[in-house]
Amino acid sequence: MKSDVLDLASRDTRLSGAAVTGSAAAGREDRWSDIDLAFGVADPALVAAVIADFSDFMYAKHGALHHHDVRAGAWVYRVFFLGGGLQVDLAFVEKSQFRPLGPAFQLIFGEVNPAQPFPAPTAVDLIGLAWLHALHARSSILRGKLWQAEYMISAVRDHALALASMRHGLQSVHGRGMDSLPESVTEPLVSSLVRKLDTDELWRAFDVVVESLKTEASHVDPELGSRVSREIGDLSRKPSA
Repeated sequence: MKSDVLDLASRDTRLSGAAVTGSAAAGREDRWSDIDLAFGVADPALVAAVIADFSDFMYAKHGALHHHDVRAGAWVYRVFFLGGGLQVDLAFVEKSQFRPLGPAFQLIFGEVNPAQPFPAPTAVDLIGLAWLHALHARSSILRGKLWQAEYMISAVRDHALALASMRHGLQSVHGRGMDSLPESVTEPLVSSLVRKLDTDELWRAFDVVVESLKTEASHVDPELGSRVSREIGDLSRKPSA
């Protein structure tokens, strides 16, 4: 599949370059990996036409079932869903913006601009988002919105784990570093998983994630972490009747 798409790209004179990205470019490809390719288009006015032609190819030649577009800056990521759970991500951008956005980028042909990685989230960003979700977790429980409460508790946990990943020098986005965290970080959070939708269980799980958030915030930003601990310490306590 990958070689087939790259062969098509090599014959398309509208393209200024092509690259393999994702796990294959980073040497981490396995049988569950997506296929990730990126293309520069010489004429900005032709980007839409190039995407349409590659889409026709994916549907006609490889039986794509559906596609979904994700836009990030100047880039258009057309994600194709194929049978058997295969995902093929084809990214397109005009020539002047064709560049590595991270370390996983292997140029196959053409010209490439200097790398310009997307900025990683900061500890302050992650703490702020976790704090926000913690506030909503509490209000959701108190309002009896149990599904929303579970969603917010999970979000607090995700951000606490992202902070832990940052502390341990791991990737902090999309959960990529979580499985490499030490058990001393992850094991306590196993009990933060919501096992059933009732208020007592939600309060219990919420208390676990708040303690984790306080710990991680203090590690990565001690000054802000002390404010987090002081202000959210009572959030997860069930109000007395």
